[in-house]
Amino acid sequence: MRHALAAAAVVLTVGPAMAENRIDTIRPDAPALSAYGEHVVGVRSFELVNPGQIDIVNTTAENAPTYDRPLTVEVWYPAADGVEAGGTYEGVNLRAASVQVALEGQAVRDAAPAAEGKFPLIVISHGYPGNRFLMAHLGENLASKGYVTVSIDHTDSTYADQNAFGSTLLNRPLDQDFVVETFSDFSSVSSDLAAIIDGDTVGVIGYSMGGYGALIYGGAGVTQASTEYPWGTPNGLLTRHLEGSESHANMPNDKVKAIISIAPWGKNTGFWSEGGLAGFSKPLMLMAGSVDDVSVYSALRAIFTETTGTKRHLLTFENANHNAAAPMPSPKEGYQMVEGMDFAPFEHYADAVWDNTRMNNIAQHFATAFMDMHLKGDESKAAYLELIENAAEGVTKLDDAGKPTDEHTYWEGFPARTAAGLKFETLDAGN
Repeated sequence: MRHALAAAAVVLTVGPAMAENRIDTIRPDAPALSAYGEHVVGVRSFELVNPGQIDIVNTTAENAPTYDRPLTVEVWYPAADGVEAGGTYEGVNLRAASVQVALEGQAVRDAAPAAEGKFPLIVISHGYPGNRFLMAHLGENLASKGYVTVSIDHTDSTYADQNAFGSTLLNRPLDQDFVVETFSDFSSVSSDLAAIIDGDTVGVIGYSMGGYGALIYGGAGVTQASTEYPWGTPNGLLTRHLEGSESHANMPNDKVKAIISIAPWGKNTGFWSEGGLAGFSKPLMLMAGSVDDVSVYSALRAIFTETTGTKRHLLTFENANHNAAAPMPSPKEGYQMVEGMDFAPFEHYADAVWDNTRMNNIAQHFATAFMDMHLKGDESKAAYLELIENAAEGVTKLDDAGKPTDEHTYWEGFPARTAAGLKFETLDAGN
């Protein structure tokens, strides 16, 4: 039986916001769909418990004990009419867990949910290490457009409790599915939130190890070799996600209608074969930096070409590294060296070439188009995904009224000259 208890792990206070550590900035040159939507956003924290899970941290060659696995989540949702936007998240861990920071955004702590409507669910899954605020910009932004977004603190994988990597390898897709199932019927925990959640219509967004988990969750079983790595999950326990196994065949959830995987880790170290990736069955969007040296761009491209069981897209940020698209801008406290770290926390969030806010806005734009199509059935968003491959080759041709002519090929939703440095590719299922 699942358990969930209300938590106030992070306080969000309402009031005038300072111009520091903002997660909600929309640049003047941002693409069209990055703007916040019509809903004021509410936010709540919950502590969930998934009972009877394998305790990888305390697993030995002789014993794999179980425990009640805790997961803290942040939930953003459309708020009731009359709520005034704006608030500050206090006590958020920086990449250096010894440092806590404040973030400013649009969400209002514990606001009443919208009085009517059912909104699709989107689950957000961070990297290793990370926390539930790493992609808070997406959580808030998508909630304003009519989604309930739930971002997970993955136990053993946060800044505060980073532990055995084998736990992350096993638990990522399991955590994602547990949260999907928990929020698909949340009435025993929060009846007012449950009333606005369409728990049968779900999207998943994962970054790095979150992207790894999302690929497994969507049907990409792992290789036998990856279950035997000495630095991986002990005792062969990762065979739960093995390609072709019965346990993995039961992993994909029919409630999940679309997945966005940003710089997913794993193909670069042999976690998927071509056959394993062919088992992925959900509509897929990949986002990546062309010089990613963590998940390795060539491996990310192989994921794109080998997920032949579905239609998929690949958005590439030219000359960006592993931090492309997903992480929020570094809090100002990250610019300083921190005791116990050999790099400034800033480097965990930032890219050497691209501005974080710019990348966040682009990610918000494409995530909106993709999720609106697949979770809301909004075919008007298809135009934002039917693009020429190289944005640099786009031509801006408008008539006297400012309307695109037949010769216009510039990316939909991008003002002239603003799609520089981007590529967008699409492959249909079977190709």
